[in-house]
Amino acid sequence: MADERFDTTVYLNRLTRAAGLVERAGLDAIVVSPGPDLLYLLGSRASTFERLTALVIPRDGDAYVVAPRMELAALRASAIGDAGLEVRDWVDGQDPYALALSGLGVVHRLGVSEAMPALHSVPLTVTADAGIELATPVLRTLRMVKDAAEIAALREAGAAIDRVHARVAEWLRPGRTEREVAADIADAIVEEGHAEADFVIVGSGPNGADPHHEVSDRVIDEGETVVVDIGGPIALGYNSDSTRTYATGEVRADVLEAYSALERAQRAAVESVRPGVTAESVDAAARDVLAAAGLADRFIHRTGHGIGLSVHEEPYIVAGNGTVLEPGMAFSVEPGIYFTGDWGARIEDIVVVTDDGVKPLNVRPHGLTVV
Repeated sequence: MADERFDTTVYLNRLTRAAGLVERAGLDAIVVSPGPDLLYLLGSRASTFERLTALVIPRDGDAYVVAPRMELAALRASAIGDAGLEVRDWVDGQDPYALALSGLGVVHRLGVSEAMPALHSVPLTVTADAGIELATPVLRTLRMVKDAAEIAALREAGAAIDRVHARVAEWLRPGRTEREVAADIADAIVEEGHAEADFVIVGSGPNGADPHHEVSDRVIDEGETVVVDIGGPIALGYNSDSTRTYATGEVRADVLEAYSALERAQRAAVESVRPGVTAESVDAAARDVLAAAGLADRFIHRTGHGIGLSVHEEPYIVAGNGTVLEPGMAFSVEPGIYFTGDWGARIEDIVVVTDDGVKPLNVRPHGLTVV
């Protein structure tokens, strides 16, 4: 996709839907600071600084933007440039919090986006003389179900990261350090179409037993498993995230047996995805297979997380989450097994719920790839 934003009508529709949800939630308004939510609602890549920049969506009336005058040029590159939104600009010495809340009347309940720092949320509270709460229930409802354009962007991101995994054998070999391999992978992530490499995990041997190990100067040895978990945003801001486990030569028989169970668990979880089932049932599908193989205590994290403008967002595929899956929801399916001090493995695909089932966005083979 050459353009880095969707059509303006997409953002106007999102703002309209957001206003309806604000009223339904019983809030007087929500204030959205720069971050994934503002990118979703306006296509704006503004950053949070000490000066307040925010989108205000009132329960009654039209949305508007509050921004420092010195930031207007960057903001006008987003959807506010041609969507007709009111922009309340301010200069140093003025009170941006009063400006943000003026015209709302008496504020009883004010929602703020998760990305808003205390630097801004506390003054808003004082100015409104009302309690604030997270606007997450409103914004989560908007972002959790992706439209066709968002799914196309996620598909593009998934294909790009698949191309990187297809090249891992170029760099992953005994005698190199995890850090050296990760540097090559990070370059390839950009080469294959991402705006940047957001994260690169290369966990070899015992480091693979740490799910969030990143990289180290450990030298990769013969006959080891290596967990490679990588991803990043494409130009539109939608993210990839995919994990494959590699082997540097022949591995032990017990590793192959346990890995086979992991493949079955990941496949069972993906196959369980369809509209009408709960997020926790997908988690259970993976967990039940590993429990039957005697590996229940080796699976130490949730089965997945939603993905979009954030790498981790709703819905979370975890026990206790009764969210009912709907077409358009996108999330990872990534069971793993971890043997502390020895080895670990994980398989991760991004999937999208369709009208009648599921569509994986990553298609690289799941087997223990020997490099």
